[in-house]
Amino acid sequence: MVDQRRWHPLLAAQENPTGAWSLLDAHDRVYGTIEIRRVSDDDVRYRVSFRGAVIGWSNTLRLACERAHGEFLRNHGPNGGPIASWGTNDRGRPIE
Repeated sequence: MVDQRRWHPLLAAQENPTGAWSLLDAHDRVYGTIEIRRVSDDDVRYRVSFRGAVIGWSNTLRLACERAHGEFLRNHGPNGGPIASWGTNDRGRPIE
């Protein structure tokens, strides 16, 4: 059993080919990709994509995985406020 407090998206990243990582969902579909890029003689960056669209750059593989996985999680939640009307009845009046 995996200790949830120690799990990290980097553990889900599969490298193939060298310098390119794919993050897979529970159905083995790629939802994120990370590619290493050398921007100068001593500077390396990681290009982060989510479902084919570049969402940013990172200076560590760990942060790149976190960004891709964070986007994956955000795409699984509601995009707006709660649907329930807390504290009102079906006629819009406060519950007493």
